[in-house]
Amino acid sequence: MKKRTRARELALQFLYQIDVLKGDMIEELDAFLRQEERDAETCRFARRITVNTHERREALDEIIQGVAQNWQISRMAVIDRNILRLATYELLYCDDIPPKVAINEAIELGKRFSTVKSGAFINGILDKIKSQASDPPAEQAEEQPAEPPLAAPMPPGDEPTPADAPAPTPTPTSLSAAEPESEQ
Repeated sequence: MKKRTRARELALQFLYQIDVLKGDMIEELDAFLRQEERDAETCRFARRITVNTHERREALDEIIQGVAQNWQISRMAVIDRNILRLATYELLYCDDIPPKVAINEAIELGKRFSTVKSGAFINGILDKIKSQASDPPAEQAEEQPAEPPLAAPMPPGDEPTPADAPAPTPTPTSLSAAEPESEQ
C-alpha cells in the first residue's frame, strides 16, 4: 500500500474517533500514530492532514453542506462525512495533491470503509466542490471584465460579401421607431 494511502486511512480512523466520541482528542494523535504506523513519512503526512482537517472542520462542513443537496451533514454516515472533510481539505488546501488524486483516494476510502454506494456519493459531492473551487466567484468575474477576442485581419479579397455578412441586430432605437410602445 502506498504511504499516502495508508496515511489517509490513519487520518480517517482518527477523525472518525473524534467525531464519534465528541471530544477534542487531537493531543492523542501522536500516540495513535506511533501505535499504528512505523514509517515516519506516513506518520508526518497523516498528522498533517488530520490536524489541518480537524482545525478547519467547521469551514469544511459549511462547504460540504453547500453542495450536498438534500443531505444534512449531521445525517450523513459518520465515515462518509469524515472522508468528505478529509478530501475537501486536500482539494482546497493541498497544492501538492492533484484534485483527481484527492477525489480518487476518497472514493476508494468510501468503498473500503463504508458502503458500495458511498463511492458514488462521495464522488458527486467532491466533484461539485472541485468545480466551485476552480470557478471564480461571480463578484470577481464581474470586477475583471473579459477582453473581447481579437479578430484576425482578413487577407485582401477575403472580405465577406453581403450574402456572408450577418443580418444587422436591431437596436433599441430602431425598434422604437418601427413599433410604437404600448402604454400600460
